[in-house]
Amino acid sequence: MSGEIDRRGTLAFVPARFGDEVIGGAEIVLKQMALGLQARGWTVEILTTAALDHHHWENVFPTGTSEEGGLTVRRFPTVNEPIAERGELEGRIMRGEPVTLSEQQRWMNAGMRVPELYDYILDNKYAYRGLVFTPYPFWVTFACSQIAPERSVLWTCLHDEPYAYLDLFQPVFTGSAGLFFQTDPEYDLARRICSNLAPNAIVGCGVEVPEVYDPHGFRARYDIDSPFLLYAGRREGGKNWEQMLEWFAAAYERAPFDLKLVTMGSGDVNPPESIRHLVIDVGFLPDHERDNAFAAAAGYVQSSIYEAFSRTIMEAWLAGTPVIANAGSDVVSWHCERSDAGLTYRDAAEFEQCLRFLADDPAGAAALGARGRDYVLAHYRWETVLDAVEAKLVEWLPAPADVPEPTPVGGHPAVVDPADPAAVTETAGV
Repeated sequence: MSGEIDRRGTLAFVPARFGDEVIGGAEIVLKQMALGLQARGWTVEILTTAALDHHHWENVFPTGTSEEGGLTVRRFPTVNEPIAERGELEGRIMRGEPVTLSEQQRWMNAGMRVPELYDYILDNKYAYRGLVFTPYPFWVTFACSQIAPERSVLWTCLHDEPYAYLDLFQPVFTGSAGLFFQTDPEYDLARRICSNLAPNAIVGCGVEVPEVYDPHGFRARYDIDSPFLLYAGRREGGKNWEQMLEWFAAAYERAPFDLKLVTMGSGDVNPPESIRHLVIDVGFLPDHERDNAFAAAAGYVQSSIYEAFSRTIMEAWLAGTPVIANAGSDVVSWHCERSDAGLTYRDAAEFEQCLRFLADDPAGAAALGARGRDYVLAHYRWETVLDAVEAKLVEWLPAPADVPEPTPVGGHPAVVDPADPAAVTETAGV
């Protein structure tokens, strides 16, 4: 199939954040997809911000054009000066209260913005065969994907959350050149939200398959001498980190078990005093050590209900580690039901049952983990996913006959549409 693909033209991948230090499933996936397509012969660039953190959006990385990890990366500075009204509107949105379209637009444009990235795409859109955006709720995707919707593709990363139901995003969901979904539940959610979806496809999500694991070395390096439950990612309210800690503590206080809690990622830990001696934070880890952590764990916990795919669950299963997951997420429940490799919980009592299963039945837990690895290998190898992605890219984004070269960041490009050289001006629109 690869030999039949017309790969002419440059693809721009446009995440709001990018870099090895960035913690976020969507950002990691987009990077690996970019590298995978580049390896297949596509010309790929990254257009992104200088921000590392998605809370304050401070400009941490140098702006301009550079080579990072084998990819050309163009970084632009963020502007983040939220006005008081944004907080009030955010509260109303999260409570599900009516918010007019005008208020939604003020909410969006009062948060983090990247005007220089917007201007760059406005001036250079014809230099790219296509622009791939993710995730949907950030200003970068909302504003910049509407500059040239006919050549914009959205890797949706759609969650069942209040933002998804805002009228504000309807033009993105209906007007883009294409939408990539990762799972059936994500696609079903999109159909409930929008009755007139843009061309779309469920392509899954690729996961790197480590060649080797070193679980014993991981335990030795971090002085961990007992079974442990692993949490990976952002420690924040949106991921139900605090609730999971409270439920872990309540279960342990009711009847102690031989199970520590190891966490890697970002954010404050703040464990309850009663389990402080059980919680080990190993911080931000490089990829190979993350793999080792998954292999060393007795189980992996996915406490978030806002998941479009849940890459960390796949990483745990690949390592042969069983998963316990919040049943509030349709996506992770779907994975667990399909694979028969995970346990789900809906409340503190069910969470405690999962913990005691991991602590008391290691053979049963290992059997779950083995089925999980089979599931990931059967469905989510990168080669399979990239085949599906490429087929849709060439369908949605016709190969150009000729395109101008993108200008350097900070340059003074001229706006030229190869199909209409007279069209030299655009209106921002947002």
